[in-house]
Parts: sequence; structure tokens; C-alpha cells
Amino acid sequence: MTEPMVTLIFLLFLATGSLAQTASDVSWAKRVDTGSQVITTMQFYFHDTLSGSNPSAIKVAQPQSSANSLGGFGNLMMVDDPLTEGPDKNSKLIGHARGMYGSAAQNELGLIMVLNYGFTDGMYKDSSFSLLSLNPAMQAVREMTIVGGTGLFRLARGYALAQTYWIDPSTGDAIVGYNVTIATYI
Repeated sequence: MTEPMVTLIFLLFLATGSLAQTASDVSWAKRVDTGSQVITTMQFYFHDTLSGSNPSAIKVAQPQSSANSLGGFGNLMMVDDPLTEGPDKNSKLIGHARGMYGSAAQNELGLIMVLNYGFTDGMYKDSSFSLLSLNPAMQAVREMTIVGGTGLFRLARGYALAQTYWIDPSTGDAIVGYNVTIATYI
């Protein structure tokens, strides 16, 4: 092997090593390459604010009457909720959950979630995953389906476990912790 070839291989090795380190450039996500797919795990917080002068979730539709419904059956919310590294609202902003959720159950609080979770931090900047699932909001831990994604999450499949960290029953404002596992092809 010639000296330039050895130098090139060494530089590629260094570049590959530093790229592998970018997987840890954020504290809220980890990636593992299994050889046939990449498994990404994430922990972050979803801030759903319905109250105040600048809510992140607003009602865009409601039925003529939902008085007989426990969970407001038929109400539809449009959201642009901040995603943060920690539960504090002043924690580092890492992205936004954008889309809608609606009350899809007549006798309980069951929300149909149609959301895109887009990230703005670290190596996940400009990547997103899509969640389409029923969220039985009164359960302590809710499992929801991830059905696709973009960027690093192209062809994503996986699940999200959501757990309410804090809720204000008088306003509906809530902070929800998400533990997400996503598999993507290499």
C-alpha cells in the first residue's frame, strides 16, 4: 500500500470514528447499528398548553353536543407542541410535535394522535417520525405506534411509551414524557 493510500484510510477511519461519536452528541437519544438495522431510543418531553395567551394546542372542531361524553367525544385539537430534553418548560428545546389529536372514544378519554415529531437538535436535526395511534390518556403508561419518518427515521417503525409527568386538571395543560424506540433499515 502506498503512503497516500494509508493516509487516506487513516483519515477515513478518523472520520468514521467521529461520525460514530455524533450518535452521542445529544443526551436524549442513542443509536445502535445492529448490522441490518439501526435502533434509536429517545427520551424527551411533550408540552401541551391549552391555556394562556399563546397556547400550543387549540380546538379546531367540536360536535354540536358532547355533553353526554366523558372525554369530549368529537373534539379536535391542532397542535404545535414544543419537545424538550427535560420536563421543565425552560429545558433545552429539541423539536416540535405538530399535527392533531381528537377525542375518539365516547366513554373514556381516548385520543387519536396524528402527529409528526420533528427534531431540531444535534444529528437528528431535520429528521422526524410520524405517530398514528390511539392514546388511552387515563392509563399510567400508553403505548402508541410509529408508522414512518424522514431523514434518519426514513422507513421508521416502532413505538412510543407516553407517561404523564404533570397535568393541570383545570386547564388541560400537560407535560408528557416520551420513551421512543424506532427501528430503521441501514
